[in-house]
Amino acid sequence: MKLLLDTHIWIWSLTNPDRLAFDVRSKLSDPKNELWLSAISVFEFLVLVRKGRLRVTGDVDQWLARALGCAPVREAPITYAVALESQRLGLDHWDPADRFIAATARLLEATLVTGDQRLIEADDLKVLANR
Repeated sequence: MKLLLDTHIWIWSLTNPDRLAFDVRSKLSDPKNELWLSAISVFEFLVLVRKGRLRVTGDVDQWLARALGCAPVREAPITYAVALESQRLGLDHWDPADRFIAATARLLEATLVTGDQRLIEADDLKVLANR
Protein backbone atom coordinates (compact mmCIF):
# COMPACT_ATOMS: atom_id res chain seq x y z
CA MET A 1 0.00 0.00 0.00
CA LYS A 2 1.26 3.49 -0.86
CA LEU A 3 0.87 5.94 2.01
CA LEU A 4 1.45 9.67 1.59
CA LEU A 5 2.09 11.28 4.97
CA ASP A 6 0.47 14.59 5.73
CA THR A 7 2.90 17.05 7.31
CA HIS A 8 1.73 16.62 10.89
CA ILE A 9 1.74 12.82 10.60
CA TRP A 10 5.35 12.87 9.39
CA ILE A 11 6.42 15.23 12.18
CA TRP A 12 4.56 13.27 14.87
CA SER A 13 6.02 9.98 13.60
CA LEU A 14 9.48 11.45 14.29
CA THR A 15 8.89 13.51 17.41
CA ASN A 16 5.80 12.20 19.20
CA PRO A 17 4.58 8.85 17.85
CA ASP A 18 2.11 8.52 20.75
CA ARG A 19 -0.05 11.09 18.93
CA LEU A 20 -0.58 8.53 16.16
CA ALA A 21 -3.50 6.14 16.33
CA PHE A 22 -2.65 2.46 16.71
CA ASP A 23 -3.82 1.69 13.17
CA VAL A 24 -1.69 4.49 11.73
CA ARG A 25 1.43 3.40 13.68
CA SER A 26 0.84 -0.16 12.55
CA LYS A 27 0.56 0.78 8.88
CA LEU A 28 3.58 3.12 9.02
CA SER A 29 5.74 0.39 10.54
CA ASP A 30 4.63 -2.33 8.11
CA PRO A 31 7.56 -2.88 5.70
CA LYS A 32 5.11 -3.92 2.96
CA ASN A 33 3.81 -0.35 2.79
CA GLU A 34 5.55 2.42 0.83
CA LEU A 35 5.82 5.69 2.73
CA TRP A 36 5.85 8.87 0.67
CA LEU A 37 6.46 12.49 1.64
CA SER A 38 5.88 15.65 -0.38
CA ALA A 39 8.45 18.43 -0.50
CA ILE A 40 5.53 20.65 0.55
CA SER A 41 5.65 18.91 3.94
CA VAL A 42 9.33 19.74 4.30
CA PHE A 43 8.50 23.35 3.40
CA GLU A 44 5.71 23.42 6.02
CA PHE A 45 8.10 21.95 8.61
CA LEU A 46 10.67 24.68 7.90
CA VAL A 47 8.00 27.39 8.20
CA LEU A 48 6.88 25.98 11.58
CA VAL A 49 10.48 26.02 12.84
CA ARG A 50 11.07 29.56 11.56
CA LYS A 51 7.89 30.80 13.26
CA GLY A 52 8.90 29.10 16.52
CA ARG A 53 5.85 26.79 16.52
CA LEU A 54 8.13 23.77 16.32
CA ARG A 55 11.52 23.41 17.98
CA VAL A 56 14.35 21.15 16.93
CA THR A 57 17.62 20.41 18.68
CA GLY A 58 20.66 21.83 16.90
CA ASP A 59 20.89 23.05 13.33
CA VAL A 60 17.63 22.70 11.41
CA ASP A 61 19.38 21.55 8.22
CA GLN A 62 21.19 18.78 10.09
CA TRP A 63 18.03 17.79 11.96
CA LEU A 64 16.14 17.57 8.69
CA ALA A 65 18.89 15.55 7.01
CA ARG A 66 18.87 13.07 9.93
CA ALA A 67 15.06 12.89 9.91
CA LEU A 68 14.90 12.20 6.19
CA GLY A 69 17.77 9.72 6.47
CA CYS A 70 16.27 7.66 9.28
CA ALA A 71 12.69 7.59 8.06
CA PRO A 72 12.08 5.28 5.10
CA VAL A 73 10.15 7.80 3.00
CA ARG A 74 10.18 8.28 -0.73
CA GLU A 75 10.15 11.78 -2.15
CA ALA A 76 6.88 12.63 -3.86
CA PRO A 77 7.60 15.04 -6.70
CA ILE A 78 5.92 18.39 -7.15
CA THR A 79 5.06 18.52 -10.82
CA TYR A 80 2.91 20.49 -13.24
CA ALA A 81 0.42 17.64 -13.03
CA VAL A 82 0.22 18.08 -9.24
CA ALA A 83 -0.48 21.79 -9.70
CA LEU A 84 -3.26 21.05 -12.20
CA GLU A 85 -4.75 18.31 -10.02
CA SER A 86 -4.75 20.65 -7.01
CA GLN A 87 -7.36 22.76 -8.79
CA ARG A 88 -9.59 19.78 -9.60
CA LEU A 89 -10.06 18.66 -6.00
CA GLY A 90 -13.44 18.92 -4.38
CA LEU A 91 -12.06 20.43 -1.17
CA ASP A 92 -14.01 23.13 0.62
CA HIS A 93 -10.90 25.17 1.42
CA TRP A 94 -7.99 26.59 -0.53
CA ASP A 95 -4.96 25.99 1.69
CA PRO A 96 -2.26 25.53 -0.99
CA ALA A 97 -0.23 23.01 1.00
CA ASP A 98 -3.25 20.81 1.69
CA ARG A 99 -4.30 21.01 -1.95
CA PHE A 100 -0.82 20.04 -3.21
CA ILE A 101 -0.54 17.16 -0.74
CA ALA A 102 -4.03 15.88 -1.61
CA ALA A 103 -3.35 16.20 -5.34
CA THR A 104 -0.09 14.31 -4.91
CA ALA A 105 -1.92 11.49 -3.13
CA ARG A 106 -4.41 11.24 -5.97
CA LEU A 107 -1.75 11.21 -8.68
CA LEU A 108 0.36 8.63 -6.82
CA GLU A 109 -2.81 6.60 -6.23
CA ALA A 110 -1.77 6.66 -2.59
CA THR A 111 -3.72 6.74 0.64
CA LEU A 112 -3.30 10.05 2.45
CA VAL A 113 -2.50 9.59 6.14
CA THR A 114 -3.93 12.58 7.98
CA GLY A 115 -5.76 13.83 11.01
CA ASP A 116 -7.06 16.89 9.16
CA GLN A 117 -10.85 16.62 9.28
CA ARG A 118 -11.28 18.63 6.07
CA LEU A 119 -9.14 16.11 4.19
CA ILE A 120 -10.71 13.12 5.93
CA GLU A 121 -14.14 14.27 4.71
CA ALA A 122 -13.04 14.82 1.10
CA ASP A 123 -15.01 12.56 -1.21
CA ASP A 124 -12.30 12.17 -3.82
CA LEU A 125 -9.40 11.03 -1.62
CA LYS A 126 -8.36 7.67 -0.19
CA VAL A 127 -7.61 8.49 3.46
CA LEU A 128 -6.23 6.70 6.50
CA ALA A 129 -7.59 8.85 9.34
CA ASN A 130 -5.53 9.41 12.46
CA ARG A 131 -8.33 9.01 15.03
